[in-house]
Amino acid sequence: MHFWRRLIGRGRGRRQAVLAVFLVAAILFLGRHTVRRQSVSEAESWLRDADRIPKDEYNKLLLERADRKSAWPNYAGSKWRATSEQQRELNQVVKAALLRRSKRAAPDNELLWAQRRLQVKAATKHAWDAYARDAFGSDEYHPLSHRGENMTQAGVGYFIADVLDTLILTGLTDEYKRGRDYLASSLTFDQPGDVSLFETTIRVLGGLLSAYHWSGETDAKLLQLADELGSRLAWSFDTETGIPPETAQLRPSGKPHAFLSSTAEVATLQLEFKYLAKLTGKQEYRKYVDRIMDVMFKAPKYDGLAPIYMDATSGKFSGSEIRLGSRGDSYYEYLLKQWLQTRQSEPAFHAEYEAAMEGVKKYLVTVSPNQKLTYVGEIQQATTDTPHFNPKMDHLVCFLAGNLALGATKGRALSNIPPTQLSARDREDLILARELADTCMHMYLDTKTGLSPELVYFRHIDPATGKEAEFNKDDQLVLPEGDILARSGDRHSLLRPETVESLFVLWSITGEEKWREYGWRIFTAIEKWAKLPEGGYTSLRDITTAVLPPREDKMETFFVSETLKYLYLLFSDPGSVPLTHYVFNTEAHPLPQFTWN
Repeated sequence: MHFWRRLIGRGRGRRQAVLAVFLVAAILFLGRHTVRRQSVSEAESWLRDADRIPKDEYNKLLLERADRKSAWPNYAGSKWRATSEQQRELNQVVKAALLRRSKRAAPDNELLWAQRRLQVKAATKHAWDAYARDAFGSDEYHPLSHRGENMTQAGVGYFIADVLDTLILTGLTDEYKRGRDYLASSLTFDQPGDVSLFETTIRVLGGLLSAYHWSGETDAKLLQLADELGSRLAWSFDTETGIPPETAQLRPSGKPHAFLSSTAEVATLQLEFKYLAKLTGKQEYRKYVDRIMDVMFKAPKYDGLAPIYMDATSGKFSGSEIRLGSRGDSYYEYLLKQWLQTRQSEPAFHAEYEAAMEGVKKYLVTVSPNQKLTYVGEIQQATTDTPHFNPKMDHLVCFLAGNLALGATKGRALSNIPPTQLSARDREDLILARELADTCMHMYLDTKTGLSPELVYFRHIDPATGKEAEFNKDDQLVLPEGDILARSGDRHSLLRPETVESLFVLWSITGEEKWREYGWRIFTAIEKWAKLPEGGYTSLRDITTAVLPPREDKMETFFVSETLKYLYLLFSDPGSVPLTHYVFNTEAHPLPQFTWN
């Protein structure tokens, strides 16, 4: 009692002040207790909801897909659907994510992943140091012959611009400064020469824009270089339909002429030119690439699926092949990412993306007979009433696993989504994403080196005969019942990024540790087989051999720009580049989301 008298003391003012302090403390205590109870109650509710499978909603989705008129009268399609077992497995993934959220604790093995992250950083430095020693300033690097090569007489900054943001994100500050200073002092686009519009946009323009952002958006020289390059490339858009040719001139003269252009290439310029428009205020950049999409939206398709060429004269798709590999892949990737880039404010892109994914599931997705591997095949002879299904999948197609997961959650982690907010289509996309990623990992783990070939074929049942199609047993990666076939001309590896890209996205969204472990196995295989002790890494000519695979004298820029970057981020906290705030262009350059306002 004497304690309280001394604390309160005498005098009405002091008593009121102390009572006020106690009142505030009580309110804060009760508020925290209430919030905690609400949080616990919310977590319990979400966990209960995680057991639900929206059977009626999914059956309705499947019925609508089946009832939709077929693009080909004599082709039934693959009729893929998520199984009940896969639905239950997804529920377990969601529940595990929610439980991790409720614990609010760092993973026990975070020190392990920090150590592995440092090994990827060391690999990045190993690649950069060799390039800087042998070929600094060159567009391409040949590590076996210790030389560089340019794509034009003076070079266009192809290698350095492409890897700058990797150097920033991995903390290689001195290396970044050297590369940046070279571009600022020595690079000019005012030179004769033809370049690939697509490759120069995604690698050089995308790289400059990403480096500008990640260096703090204060480096005016990087933005100036991006603007100069964009203005020169923009000459290519001045065609009758707006569909550009595949080649751009750095010193434009006359009008560009385009006949057939790759579907993927002309539809994979938009993220870069739109962000350039946002930064510079020059809306003509946006208008150029939006015009391309307007033409593509109006062009007839096969149930959302587009052939791999665009006729720049007619503005219609051309050719009889449909695939999500070369010349098709990033068309589908950028449909989703254009919607996400402007914070879901342009619904036409999302509608086109969903229509395309419906076509993919109806006609292209199937499952192999023995290993039960889910894969995305191709359609040939699409212009006829009886198209042919080709059980071939490029490694490039492995981007789709990440894209499907990204579209299902809009980049949000499952731990932050009430399970009832996941629609039947969202769930189906997540299931397909996980199945495809597992298949892509088999393309690595089923080889003797642990690295994937450039493309594979699958054993499959011919729907016309009900019998298994003939195949060459010498092509099997795993004997005797393996379903993956790698033909002799397809067994090379360029150390491509698409699988580790999807592993990064799936880790960020699901929190499943297995995606990181897969990434670690890929990284250790790269270190074992592709690393040169004297510096750099090389592509490999045959990854199915048990002895040292013959090397190719080339270190692709995307190995540093994409593969190593995605591995570094896979071993990092997902919040380092949050998928709710960034979109990665097809060359792994993370660009911030924005609105046009």
